[in-house]
Amino acid sequence: MTPAPTPAAAGKPSFMPRLGLAAVILGTLFFAIAPLLVPTYQISILTEVLIYAVLAMSVDILAGYTGRTPLCLGAVFGVSTYVTVYWTSTMGGSPYTGMMLGILAATLVAAIFAILAIRTTGVYFLLLTLALGMIIWGICLRWTSVTGGENGLRGAVRPAELAAHMPFYYVVFVAVAIITFIMWRFVRSPFGLTLRGIRDSDSRMRSLGYNVSLHMFIAFTVAGVFAGVAGALYAMFNDFVSPSTVALTQSVEGLLMAITGGVGTLFGSFIGALAIIGLENAVSIYTERWQTVLGLVFIFIMIFAPDGILGGIKTLLARKRG
Repeated sequence: MTPAPTPAAAGKPSFMPRLGLAAVILGTLFFAIAPLLVPTYQISILTEVLIYAVLAMSVDILAGYTGRTPLCLGAVFGVSTYVTVYWTSTMGGSPYTGMMLGILAATLVAAIFAILAIRTTGVYFLLLTLALGMIIWGICLRWTSVTGGENGLRGAVRPAELAAHMPFYYVVFVAVAIITFIMWRFVRSPFGLTLRGIRDSDSRMRSLGYNVSLHMFIAFTVAGVFAGVAGALYAMFNDFVSPSTVALTQSVEGLLMAITGGVGTLFGSFIGALAIIGLENAVSIYTERWQTVLGLVFIFIMIFAPDGILGGIKTLLARKRG
């Protein structure tokens, strides 16, 4: 007979889920209440944090749940931004239609990237996605008749009813909450568990009869959809797009946010986005070398919390419970 679990052992499975739920509730309350307590400029920063958290979560779907680290989702993000701004500024169309077209364009680009990249792993996947992102950057830089080249595109993307910072923030907050729930359900679904199996050993999953290439294609495309949503929201937030929006730095920043928060945690992307964007704005006030400071902070995190901030907290709590 199997011995009955001790009270301590019986309590372990329910402790971490309860703690995670409490953290989610606290995080939600923070983003819901913070705009009521800060000036307008900080509301804009919080809006940017929410948008980039979605980009970081899209990166985490691949980096954390499939074991493939992409360097092209910033370009997918920027494609959505370009299409949204182009539709409203050049074509004179509805911002909402522009957002839908931007997300669709991002999805198509992500699907094409997926077809080319899913059969590679490790550094080859990293370099191939880097090259694909650079192609998008080159197109946006040189196709001046459409993209505006180095000057970019500017237009009034945000609807008049959302012109004020506070209403726009809460629209973004609700949208991001819905998107986050969808992404959480995606990674927690049987499909998401299959992705974790592919991350651990894709050869074993193939031997069990799973179509690894198809699963990777779907995961890559889904990540592209969410990156496209973030890009469309960013178009409304910024009303401007340029080649820097699709540059390598955009992809790297999204990856750094995911790593800083904790790869494979999903919700850690909010911590990473808040930490990096907050530091960018705070440190740049005092020095022009803010990127050096960010680099040092990132090195510190990698040495003392290689699983990221949220991942490190979870590991520490698990050790204490053990």
